Amino acid sequence: MEKVLITGGAGFIGNAIINNLHKKNKYEIIVLDNFSQQIHGSDFQKSYLFEGIKDKCEIIHGDVRNIEDWKKAIPEIDYVIHLAAETGTGQSMYEVNRYNEVNIMGLSNLFDILLKGNHKVKKIILSSSRSIYGEGMYKCQNHGIVVPESRRAEDMLNGDFEPKCPQCGGELELVKTNENCSSSPVSLYAFTKYAQEKMLEVMCPVLKIPYTIFRYQNVYGAGQSLKNPYTGILSIFSNLFLANKEINIFEDGQESRDFVHVEDVARTTLNALDNPRTDNEIINIGSGINTTVIQIANRLKELYQSSSEITITGDFRLGDIRHNIADIDKAKELCGFESRYTFDEGIESFVDWVKKAHEQESTEDNDSFQNSIGEMKNSGILFRGKVNEK
Repeated sequence: MEKVLITGGAGFIGNAIINNLHKKNKYEIIVLDNFSQQIHGSDFQKSYLFEGIKDKCEIIHGDVRNIEDWKKAIPEIDYVIHLAAETGTGQSMYEVNRYNEVNIMGLSNLFDILLKGNHKVKKIILSSSRSIYGEGMYKCQNHGIVVPESRRAEDMLNGDFEPKCPQCGGELELVKTNENCSSSPVSLYAFTKYAQEKMLEVMCPVLKIPYTIFRYQNVYGAGQSLKNPYTGILSIFSNLFLANKEINIFEDGQESRDFVHVEDVARTTLNALDNPRTDNEIINIGSGINTTVIQIANRLKELYQSSSEITITGDFRLGDIRHNIADIDKAKELCGFESRYTFDEGIESFVDWVKKAHEQESTEDNDSFQNSIGEMKNSGILFRGKVNEK
């Protein structure tokens, strides 16, 4: 039976991948994970994520930053799915060394081992991020398809949140971002994911190992950490709505994201294992549809029947992008990708899971989200809008 190593496999996306892989009953699954408290809480063995995989794989409690842990995990491995990473866009801007050590040096350790010893790895799959595109692709009436530069703090302080044409400064029309878009990371997290991609492109040909790079959009679904204040707005908003606390909508609420269900992500990722059409390819995985933050907030409030007040504050973070919508034609062509969950269906199932999670276990609500806001403000990346100017 072939062996698949999944780094970070105890995480949110890893859980979905393991459960889908386990159903195939044709692979032996090994997980390397450090069970970060930020994701799993103070006792990882009681977490929903650990419970979801503990009987379906061999678990190595280790860290990708430790080359000795890699050495325990890599022998006799046929495939590597590398998910292990620090993922908070905002947090990366003031936890620079940590993000570089985990995301860049963690992957570097794998290549160091593969280069120095015998191995049987047939393929490496990397979970990358749409963040490497920066603002992504837009259309200018005068200059065609462009990739805008990072938005300026001065403009956003004046309530102007839309990106501008880098050539003429004119208004832009949002279009779907495809894999040919030039890379323009606007956060440290995005830079580390771009570095990971380039590492594969440089080192895999030397080792004669094919690779597939998936650029995930905004992944959501059951198992998404409710403890991690950097995990995404669905979890952050959910905790606040359930506690009937005020919801702070950044910018003007019209910023948008491409949300893709974790089950769609898992199935498509696994399609690349023995699919030569995906060899040495970079592939977007998203829904191809964007949803605004204010739409998300209003829908969640309705589903949770919350009394929370929703306030559009104009606050913003450096390193955030304005919009996100993926061109997924390549995923359809090479992986047979199909989105089996509409956003309405996915968000309803997510809310049902969150309600059960709150009933069954503590989410250790210790104002971690407010603490993260304070950290970002102190580091100089969070700017307060007019509503919060006091």
